[in-house]
Amino acid sequence: MSKSLVIVESPAKCKTIEKYLGKDFQVLASYGHVRDLIPKEGAVDPENDFAMKYQIIDRNQRHLQEISKALKNADTLYLATDPDREGEAISWHVFEHLKEKKLLKNKQVLRVVFHEITKKAVTEAIAHPSELSLTMVNAQQARRALDYLVGFNLSPLLWKKIRRGLSAGRVQSPALRMIVERELEIEAFKTREYWSHTADASAQGQPFKAKLTHFEGEKLTQFSITDETQANKVKQVLLDAADGQLIVAKLEKKQRTKNPAPPFITSTLQQEASRKLGFTTKRTMMVAQQLYEGIDLGGETVGLISYMRTDSVNLSDEALADLRALIAEKYGQDNVPKEPRKFKTKSKNAQEAHEAIRPTSAYRLPEQVKGRLSIEQYKLYDLIWKRTVACQMINATLNLVAVDLNCGSDKNVFRATGSTVTNPGFMMVYLEGVDDSKEAADDQDRLLPPMEEGRPVMLNDIAANQHFTEPPPRYGEASLVKALEEHGIGRPSTYATIISTLQNREYVTIDSKRFYPTDVGRIVNKFLTEHFTKYVDYDFTANLEDELDAVARGEKDWIPLMNDFWRPFTKLIGEKEESVQRKDVTQESIDEQCPECGSPLSIRLGRNGRFIGCTNYPTCSYTRNLGDDNAAGSAEPEVVEGRLCPKCASPMVIKVGRYGKFVGCSAYPTCKHIEPLEKPQDTGVECPQCKKGSILKRKARSGKIFYSCSEYPKCDYALWDAPIKESCPDCQWPILTLKTTKRRGTEKVCPQKECKYATPYEGDPDDVNGPS
Repeated sequence: MSKSLVIVESPAKCKTIEKYLGKDFQVLASYGHVRDLIPKEGAVDPENDFAMKYQIIDRNQRHLQEISKALKNADTLYLATDPDREGEAISWHVFEHLKEKKLLKNKQVLRVVFHEITKKAVTEAIAHPSELSLTMVNAQQARRALDYLVGFNLSPLLWKKIRRGLSAGRVQSPALRMIVERELEIEAFKTREYWSHTADASAQGQPFKAKLTHFEGEKLTQFSITDETQANKVKQVLLDAADGQLIVAKLEKKQRTKNPAPPFITSTLQQEASRKLGFTTKRTMMVAQQLYEGIDLGGETVGLISYMRTDSVNLSDEALADLRALIAEKYGQDNVPKEPRKFKTKSKNAQEAHEAIRPTSAYRLPEQVKGRLSIEQYKLYDLIWKRTVACQMINATLNLVAVDLNCGSDKNVFRATGSTVTNPGFMMVYLEGVDDSKEAADDQDRLLPPMEEGRPVMLNDIAANQHFTEPPPRYGEASLVKALEEHGIGRPSTYATIISTLQNREYVTIDSKRFYPTDVGRIVNKFLTEHFTKYVDYDFTANLEDELDAVARGEKDWIPLMNDFWRPFTKLIGEKEESVQRKDVTQESIDEQCPECGSPLSIRLGRNGRFIGCTNYPTCSYTRNLGDDNAAGSAEPEVVEGRLCPKCASPMVIKVGRYGKFVGCSAYPTCKHIEPLEKPQDTGVECPQCKKGSILKRKARSGKIFYSCSEYPKCDYALWDAPIKESCPDCQWPILTLKTTKRRGTEKVCPQKECKYATPYEGDPDDVNGPS
């Protein structure tokens, strides 16, 4: 008896789906993409309607052979890869390969999609098959061809004009531009000083604070008071005028409702997991994939969440009924709105056939499955479950109070605000972005004491507070994903890849979870923005994505779209190859002359980053590090207060070397002692090897954190993982370490190789021995 053959992407799904469908079905995995463009010039032929030459990916050759062999005993082929364009393309490539091998004769080929790995979803999908969507396949092919043509034509130009080994991407380049432009903003930012005044008051014995909003009849702006002398003068005038009390001039009470956030889509899941769990986008998608593909819950493997690559905020009627019933049982019927909440997506090209990311069953509570999940899986599932449940609960109701207090007269006014939550509604389950923040909780529940208009309150003191404006923050993963989404750059499945590519190409580095452009990243961005302005423009990239979406919907043909892009692009490549010289890209003039030969100096790009060198090279070989203080007329090197050279007791100063800033002895070259810019942090854990020193937290030149004995070089004990003051219960080694892996999460582990002790760690790894 012949079986039906079902093809999925991931082997993790095979056994579960096979179990759901029964013995008449065989399920095999493609292991992702089975074919790709040949990795050389000519893979896409613009002169022949962008015909593409594919080859089988080596690692998947045997999987295709297994599929081909199984198909001989099947009469029906179900293509059940993921429900997005990428999945559609994978199914098409499998289909095309089998057709070329002439294995589809007398076979029925059907396309099925399921958005969750549950028995009902899988069996319903098989019962209602469709056909391959060639419009979606064409959109994916066009996207792949565009990326290939940009990479294979722009990258060689970067090799000639900057350095070998560089590459440019259609979507990554605008993302790099965002990071570089933010860094330039920060560098150009000029800090401004300003002052504010806060009244420390009390009413009926309960203290509260109020902020000065008007002084001598003038409404205060941010920069109304800009120096200490003026601030102290204002403070004294107010204290004299108040004579120990403020008068309640106006008291306003109003009620406000707060709406819950919509259920997760890919980008918002990545942002919240970054903010609340400290997950990278790559880590978030990896863990979400595991939850989607299925978890063994004790004899049954079940997908815990719906498909995690989506830009739709829709929830199915069945899911809504499930959620509303759970809320009524767990939180009370009064927390269920009269009608199910419907959310509208912000993306005009959202694939509305998809659902938002949600638990496959609201009744599968996080605490119930916790024992079957890794720490990371539990944290992400808990986040998804709470967000989904909260989105179908009633609004939160808050009482807001605002009080204006006169100081001496109605020309000097302080304002105090407070709020109380009268009905938490959805907030009892989840609050977007701030539910783990103590400050946010304090703001929510800040109470003002009872006050009456016209009655005095006690003024204890007035504080004059100094502030400085701050530059915009560097992008973290959450804010970069949000910016990409707002500009329409990339799609849900691409955000993690964009970030990984920028790091892998060494165009950006991450420090304290923030992106910093490297010197090479700056130069590449400068070249692209100056010479390929159109192609790194945010609107151009977003519009191109919109056109690809139109192809996927069948509203536009992909070949004219390719022609519209390719003709002007290839012409520009040729022009820039002729007109742009290497020095135009890698050198930047500065208003300074060489101290050795008098020629102009310039900032140049070398093997180890940017430096300052003479334009008369190779006749003159003068160079210095960018940021060095040896230029004529420059300021003295910055002395590090409180740090003296342990060898000669001279002051230590900040210097710049090939690996960035460091601290060195001011008596150089007589004394060559150096130290890292950041002093190693003492973990307070005694070295288990020498029993004399303590374990210090250090940063390697690469930026990676490691831990080593303070007695180095006398003692060479070192670790990559954070030590804890706990002895191993198995081998009695004096310390344990915190080790984090993708598969097992964070565990307390014995550092002795021969000892296998490991146990889950429930706390925050960043709280151990201070921030990394």
